[in-house]
Amino acid sequence: MFRVNRRNFISLTAGGLALVGSESYKALAMAPDRPPMLEHQPFSFVFLTDLHIQPELKADMGCHMAFVKARNISADFAIFGGDHVFDALGVHQNRATALMDIYKRTAEDLTLPAYHTIGNHDCFGVYTKSGAQPTDPLYGKKYFEDNLGRLYYSFNHKGVHIVVLDSIGITDDRAYEGRIDAAQLSWLAQDLAALPKGMPIIVSTHIPLVTAFEDYEAPPAHQSKHHALSVINAYEVLALFDHYNVIGVFQGHTHVVERVDWHGVPYITGGAVSGNWWHGSRYGTAEGFLVVDVADGAIKSRYETFGFHSVDPKNT
Repeated sequence: MFRVNRRNFISLTAGGLALVGSESYKALAMAPDRPPMLEHQPFSFVFLTDLHIQPELKADMGCHMAFVKARNISADFAIFGGDHVFDALGVHQNRATALMDIYKRTAEDLTLPAYHTIGNHDCFGVYTKSGAQPTDPLYGKKYFEDNLGRLYYSFNHKGVHIVVLDSIGITDDRAYEGRIDAAQLSWLAQDLAALPKGMPIIVSTHIPLVTAFEDYEAPPAHQSKHHALSVINAYEVLALFDHYNVIGVFQGHTHVVERVDWHGVPYITGGAVSGNWWHGSRYGTAEGFLVVDVADGAIKSRYETFGFHSVDPKNT
């Protein structure tokens, strides 16, 4: 059986459609079939991801600095790309509640309308070391839902459709993987099919749909049991995007700034407000966030830093 791993898949170009014999990727090898783009009004927004707020390492001060800078940028709203807190996965409920309280209090500094994307660290008690049970009323994604809202949803802004996805799959052995589940895929297909033909679309996801991150670092000594770096069934989502005018997908999770284009769609990973988890820079990416300008059916983004200096630098 012909198999393509994630690393080799990303290295293929749009012209290199040599996936003969692989039915799983057949749809991706076909040319996109998109309608003419509808006109829309121009606007800007900020994309802030991987805050990892905590009382340690002056992370709350760092987030405050980021929010103050962001609110002084001419933007209509903010999209948070996930991992608002650090960390709800493996801590007891008192700690998880305290982290969310710090986030909410600090986020008041932003003063922009905010839309939230769930990240893996925004799920409570999944790791057994937390002491939480799956029967806990805040277990898993309920922690995010009760505090920050829906797991996946969409809205329109000035003629552009914006989709926020839940890329976190909680596994039976109490870990996580990157996955868009079947119910969400069905919802996404219906959501996009209901749009006016040709409407431009922007997408937010925490765990990347498309990334070359695995090519930037040495292979791990031990293979992870779960596919946690990217969305394992991204091909199902990408095939759907071939039929719609997706003008940008914004991603988090890896803490680097990256752009990979596939079938005419830019997949942009937005660095991290926390940099290297509040220990300086991550592969040269300092603490920061994206400013995104949307005009004429296209996006332009720039990475803004905000002058934070780690109290315990461990730059990579």
